[in-house]
Amino acid sequence: MHNYKELLVWKKAIALATQIYQISGDFPDTEKFGLVSQMRRSVISISSNIAEGAGRRTDKEFAHFLAISHASVCELESNCMYAKSCS
Repeated sequence: MHNYKELLVWKKAIALATQIYQISGDFPDTEKFGLVSQMRRSVISISSNIAEGAGRRTDKEFAHFLAISHASVCELESNCMYAKSCS
């Protein structure tokens, strides 16, 4: 088991979540239940899956949750590219 609070990747994921929440707060009200919600859920999923994986018993399980976290990064990246193209 790993202490997720000491992992640099978890710390960076928390910082990214803070940034996404700040940025998405400036989106139009019409996006509050669409793009904003999706971006916020995916960014929270990143740090959450790192933490959950760190609490698992084996490195194999940890790696599985890191892969899920990476997928959330890809989802967030896609949403950010869409948001940029719409601005």
